[in-house]
Amino acid sequence: MFAAYFKHETDRIAAHSLKDIKTLEDWNTRKVRYRREMHEMLGLDPMPPRTPLKATVTGKLQHAEFEVWKVHFQSKPGLYVTANLYVPKNIKKPAPTILYVCGHGRVKKDGVSYGNKVHYQHHGIWFARNGYVCLVIDTLQLGEIEGIHHGTYNHDMWWWNSRGYSSAAVEAWNCIRALDYLETLKFVDKKRFGVTGRSGGGAYSWWISVLDERIKVSAPVAGIADLKNHVYAGFPNSGRLAHGVVEGHCDCMFHVNTYRWDFGQVAALVAPRPLMILNTDDDRIFPLDGVTRVFNGARKIYDLHGARDKLGLVIIPGGHSDTQPLRVPAFNWFNRHLKGAEPPITITAEKLFEPEQLRVFDKLPADQINTKIQESFTQLAPKNQKVGKETIALLRKKTFGGWPEKDVPLNEKRVSKVERNGVVLESVDFDSQEKIRLGVYLMYRSGLKNPKRIELKVLNGENDLQQGPAENSDVLYVAFAPRGVVRTALSDDKSHRIQTRRRFMLLGQTLAGMQVWDVRRCVQVLRELGYDCPITLKGDGDAASLVSLASLYEKVETVSVLNYPKDDKTQPDYLNISRIVTPAQVLDLVRQRSKLNHRK
Repeated sequence: MFAAYFKHETDRIAAHSLKDIKTLEDWNTRKVRYRREMHEMLGLDPMPPRTPLKATVTGKLQHAEFEVWKVHFQSKPGLYVTANLYVPKNIKKPAPTILYVCGHGRVKKDGVSYGNKVHYQHHGIWFARNGYVCLVIDTLQLGEIEGIHHGTYNHDMWWWNSRGYSSAAVEAWNCIRALDYLETLKFVDKKRFGVTGRSGGGAYSWWISVLDERIKVSAPVAGIADLKNHVYAGFPNSGRLAHGVVEGHCDCMFHVNTYRWDFGQVAALVAPRPLMILNTDDDRIFPLDGVTRVFNGARKIYDLHGARDKLGLVIIPGGHSDTQPLRVPAFNWFNRHLKGAEPPITITAEKLFEPEQLRVFDKLPADQINTKIQESFTQLAPKNQKVGKETIALLRKKTFGGWPEKDVPLNEKRVSKVERNGVVLESVDFDSQEKIRLGVYLMYRSGLKNPKRIELKVLNGENDLQQGPAENSDVLYVAFAPRGVVRTALSDDKSHRIQTRRRFMLLGQTLAGMQVWDVRRCVQVLRELGYDCPITLKGDGDAASLVSLASLYEKVETVSVLNYPKDDKTQPDYLNISRIVTPAQVLDLVRQRSKLNHRK
């Protein structure tokens, strides 16, 4: 069921990506909104304040052709960025400057992290030897101060979704502040910034190119594929990657997809600035077919600008590796668009320094927040705010934007009915949405035609199936298992469960968010079956959260919750919800619409 669902949802998003853009005027009227949406999906709306960088040079290395500054700056107070700045010698005028963003190249010896800037030093060296200033910055996860990228991938930090946070956000912000730092240097030409990087660095090249138009030329390497590749059609004959390459990717590769974009829309926002997309033909985590689909989507927008010559695609033989043949076209691209010349590439990119030489800190700063930045990066809902109808509407847009825009027919069908000891047990199947068919279970005393009320219990698992004494009652007891529970339960394999939930994320949904939708549809089924009596929604633990949120969008008399989550780390994950309301405020909203029975 889930495989068919993911394919259907992915194909629908892909079919609508940039579909309404027919003219340059169409694009120009939308691109400002699109860029604002990307800021939001990277946790940068509102933008953090541009606090003092406190840039510090801790040492310099000398080479015959260039020098290397060992630099750190603070993109936010206590959020340290360690970097190496490669500066050509004998600069006579401000030079074109490259921001090089690093992929996942760990350099660690005897428990000391030297940063992935060491792994990618040969790029900075090449640029400096060819007349460019180049700043190579460490990432949050693999820098000298080791933070966390893999929140959902292997740390069970699903509350990142609730806070609208991805480790991509920190990398994007650090790139913006890196440009701020470069602008303070007299030997840097502020009008000739370029960006490049491979793998994770390829992804960050996309983020900064979209967010900050100070980037004039971009050359992301092996940093993008499309939703189809990520969600269901990965790299053929590659085991777990065959059914979606998301399983091979870090959280930092993805924005929080609130507005349900495909990745061609990301690429299009670089237009009409010079953009070269580079990849290999046998990359298992950035498959060639998805790369070319992204390229073709971007070319549509470049063509509207009359700027096809500003868009390039380079594919060379090989897998996911950093090779000279893959680098040379990018070097030429920067020469053409930042220098206006394309001399022969005669110098190879080679490493010259030991990790110890490029290390910025002898001792890590005590005030660093790198290791806990996920706790504070995004702006959360104030605990003392008032909530009401506008809050419910905002949740519908930014938390539950992945719900169907229109209800599909329920197609309800009674599939079984048995009577035992004066109690009727009945099973009804229905379509919650396309490709998701669920079952609801009814229990009532024999002969009951007009129940006085309905008690609808949402299940967390099979152990919740018991219901009340139906044999002497005028109550219709209903048990409902949303998707991912009981008969549609996910695999017991932890990795499979994690990657299934991450696929929901890529589609602008979460599993829990769609379970709320399922609860809504269950209420609708009961009405469709002819039951018009008052409904009580009941839930324990995670289900308590589901029924509370579902009650904001369906008419129910009472909401009864037990063991309701205390905070956003213990509640199920819903996109962006913590930026809009607290769990306690959700209950305030429930009280405005229904009776609330809150048991602890």
